[in-house]
Amino acid sequence: MWKTGLLLLFWGLLTSGELQQEETEPERRSLPPSGKLDFGYVPQGVYQTLAYYEPGVIGLLFHMVHAFLYVVQPNPFPEDLVIKVAKDKFGAIQSEYQKAIYYETGFVVCAVLGLLFMVLLPLVGLFFCLCRCCDNCGGEMHQRQRKNADCQRGLLTTLLFATSLVITAGVLCAYAANQNLSSQLKGMRRLVSSNLRDLQSFTNETPTVQLFLTIAAMTIHEELGKEVCPAMDGALRMAGAMRETKDALENVSMSLEVLQEATGKLHFNLSLVRFSLNRTLNDPGCNDEDSDATTAQLCLSIRSSLAQLHVSANFTRLPDMNNQLESVNQLMKTDLSNIIQKVTRGMLDIIGTNISSFSKVFPVHSTMANFTNFISHTHSKIEDSYPEIDQIDFYRWICCIGLCCMVVLILAFNFLAILCGTIGYDKHASPTTRGCVSNTGGTLLMAGVGFSFLFSWILMGVVTATFLVGGNLEKLVCEPFHTKQLFKVLDTPHLVNPEWRNFIPGYMYNDSDLDLTVESLYSNCKENRGIYSAMRLDKVFNVTPFLNSSLYTKEVGKMFNDVKIDLRVIVLLESEGKQNLIGFSETGVDRINYAAYLEEVNKGVTQVDLLSYANELEAQTDLMPKGPLQTSLKGHANSLRQIHSQQVVPMEQAMVINNLSSIIIFFRLTSMSGPIIADVLATIEAAQYLISQNATQVVNQETEKYKQTIVGYFRQYIEWVRTSLTMEVAACKPFSNIVDTVEIVACSFLVDSLNTFWFGLGCCALFLLPSIILSVKLAKFYRRMDTEDVYDDILAYDTMTRFPRASAPPRHIDW
Repeated sequence: MWKTGLLLLFWGLLTSGELQQEETEPERRSLPPSGKLDFGYVPQGVYQTLAYYEPGVIGLLFHMVHAFLYVVQPNPFPEDLVIKVAKDKFGAIQSEYQKAIYYETGFVVCAVLGLLFMVLLPLVGLFFCLCRCCDNCGGEMHQRQRKNADCQRGLLTTLLFATSLVITAGVLCAYAANQNLSSQLKGMRRLVSSNLRDLQSFTNETPTVQLFLTIAAMTIHEELGKEVCPAMDGALRMAGAMRETKDALENVSMSLEVLQEATGKLHFNLSLVRFSLNRTLNDPGCNDEDSDATTAQLCLSIRSSLAQLHVSANFTRLPDMNNQLESVNQLMKTDLSNIIQKVTRGMLDIIGTNISSFSKVFPVHSTMANFTNFISHTHSKIEDSYPEIDQIDFYRWICCIGLCCMVVLILAFNFLAILCGTIGYDKHASPTTRGCVSNTGGTLLMAGVGFSFLFSWILMGVVTATFLVGGNLEKLVCEPFHTKQLFKVLDTPHLVNPEWRNFIPGYMYNDSDLDLTVESLYSNCKENRGIYSAMRLDKVFNVTPFLNSSLYTKEVGKMFNDVKIDLRVIVLLESEGKQNLIGFSETGVDRINYAAYLEEVNKGVTQVDLLSYANELEAQTDLMPKGPLQTSLKGHANSLRQIHSQQVVPMEQAMVINNLSSIIIFFRLTSMSGPIIADVLATIEAAQYLISQNATQVVNQETEKYKQTIVGYFRQYIEWVRTSLTMEVAACKPFSNIVDTVEIVACSFLVDSLNTFWFGLGCCALFLLPSIILSVKLAKFYRRMDTEDVYDDILAYDTMTRFPRASAPPRHIDW
């Protein structure tokens, strides 16, 4: 089919009017390059997913956690170790454990410290409790009085308050991370939905792009039409001139009939007026110069002006145009424009059909239909899993809130104790006489110590577990993803399968040697390139044979050399169309006396303006004495006015409305179309002669030129298709967006929130140790003691040798 299209294209080009000049001057003919075709831009899908995450204020906490993890694990990503372990299916851990431990040194140290914290702190709390029960370790309700007791008390209060503030900041950090994780998981639905919508847009746009390729191919059809059609443009213009000439002839013929009839009536009426005026001017009163010289002079003036009352334009002497109009009407029965358009349109439609079939070889619709079904099925499954995800997240949120409440309970005891101890402080009171408020503060401090021993090991256990999981995910997955080191691991030859060099082409195309890596696929899709080049789909459907311009040129050359072209059956313009053009030149339009028509039209209706003449006549009559003469002359003036309004004015309007002058000028131009018609017919005859009589010679002369022109147009289309397939058709940005979305959900939502949670909770667990120590020490200054130090006031003893003696506190009536 495409060979047939090229043949049709070839002889269509032969019909252009330029061939006549090219035959007469072959020595000056060169091979011009094909014109630059503009195929436009390939339509691009509008994708909604913005694969970018800005955490906001909590991002400061994320950066703090990243800095802490860098301090814990400053070693670079162990690419070689990961590859070796992955290749051996984790069997290399036994032989490479030293490298693994070296890389995990920071995590191991922190984990060991956390385990020691978990084990030792409950034991210390147990022994501490037993020790206090034996009135040791501060369990004895006795306090020695010192001079710096107030200073110690203030310092311990300040340190405990500062420690509690640090713990508060830690629990707020953990709470913010917990809330951020829950809120981001809800926002995850928007990301997932937008990615699926983008995939749906991808599947919808791809067939549209295929249709665009077909439409763009028609640019060649249009460009070739610019060369095929000019040979027929002259004939088409003459067909239009014939229609305009017919309309103009009808207009002039009708106007001429009206003006001829009106001119006869006007000539008769003006003759009657002249005769009446002449008879009136023969009145004796007009000839008596002795009795009334003025009247005689006026009559003489009026008599001399009677010669002006004649018709100026004599339309009755002009011949009619009925013969010419009849000839044109006979020609119009043949639709010349329809004949010409039918030939041109039929020729180019065949070419366009063959060209457009070029882009229909891509198997798009069936693949996109299957992919659409897969997207819909996946979307429904994801939607069904949302309730379960929400339930799991709710349980997780409750557990995290429970851990935060443990710390908040301890903080509540600390802050209330500090408040009560500060409010109930009395510097004049002795340890045994402290007030109830102060004693309550001390009791709250010891309660906080007890809960600290109970909860701290639980908190540290959660912190250690989440630290090991979240920290390693950050260092081994998220951070290498940002630096693209993870792609290098995935692209390691023979990693997934020992027989596959690259696992993506090995799995998809069973050709692992194909240069298609995870990094290249992701990078190309990130740049919104076409999926054909990004995924190397040439292994499934190779368009190279279609886009090989050298093979195409060779095939076209062979086709022109081998095929015998017989163009004698082609008739550019049927004899009926030729006769139509010849008949138009013989209608007699060119033999019309246009000068006579213009001369009569430009003369005007009368020699003098009847209205002005009547006014002047009446003005002269007013100078005469009143009498029958004056009355008769005024009657003649009114008759002239009536003739002007009833006959002259309609004739002038008819000439203006029908625009006779312009029509006559148009006839003059149309009458000059005879040479143009001859040129058009000569051009068509020359092209017909080339096709019918001298086809072989023309083919030999024009083969190379038109072959290069045809191949040039197709080469442009081929290059445009190649570029579009590589860069624009089915842009795979949605696939890189999916990877980025997974990274955002896994790293920015889950891992960063998890790491921030254990970072805040770990801060709380660590600072519980100084909180316990400070609370135990500060409780001695808040609680009411059972005994206190007293001194005997004996003058005989030196103050340096006095010894304190314990005594019971005084008992008050209200105790």
